[in-house]
Formats: sequence, structure tokens, C-alpha cells
Amino acid sequence: MLSTTADYALRAILLLARHADGASLRADEIADATGAPRNYMAKTLNALAKAGVVVSARGPLGGFCLARNADDVSIADVIDLFDEQRPQRYCLLGNRPCDLEHPCKAHHRWVDITTARRAPFAGTTVADLLAG
Repeated sequence: MLSTTADYALRAILLLARHADGASLRADEIADATGAPRNYMAKTLNALAKAGVVVSARGPLGGFCLARNADDVSIADVIDLFDEQRPQRYCLLGNRPCDLEHPCKAHHRWVDITTARRAPFAGTTVADLLAG
């Protein structure tokens, strides 16, 4: 359902949210806690920092922490950075362009399905997941 990168990113965000006391966690600590390769996690965390989801600080006391409150970070905010929704370029019913101007019979229903698939991610925050 999620790419490996989005899965690791979500695990990292949940870990950081549990440490919301302001303490930063180093990338290697996050990698070890989530089971992600260290270099892979470092790149993932840097992408999250660039997007403003986490804040990073360098140095011996540095690390990563959430940039916003866990109530303000939706699951879609995290996974959309790594699993972007790509528009359907070709028709499901054949090899031709398919869009709003030239829809096939399946087009509108398929758009509804893909929109509905994303809705739970957009409507669920990190805090929601931690609350159970």
C-alpha cells in the first residue's frame, strides 16, 4: 500500500511524535528504532526537513524533531512526499489518452476511487494514530 520510503518516513514521524518533549533524535537512532538502513533514513529525514515536516539541527546535541504539533500533521502530509499521486495518463480501457476533456466510460468512477483511497490518509493525523 505504501512505498518503503513512505513507510519508513511514517515510522520516523510517529517515533518523533512520541518524543514530543522537545528532545531531538539522531538519524541513526531513528533508523535503529524503525529498522531502516541508516543512510536511507538520513535521506528520508532530510526530505522531511526540506518539506517542513521535521526540523533538523547539526552538532553533538543535534538531531530531528517534529516541526509542527502531531495534531497538525496528517498522514497524507508524510506519504505524499514519497508516494505522489500521479494522474492517470492513459485510459484504463485502452491505450489512448484519457482525461476530463476526453473521458472513457471508466474515467469518472476511477477518479472517485483514487480520491476515496487517499481520504483516510488526509483525514488522519499523527496524533490520531498515537491515540489508538
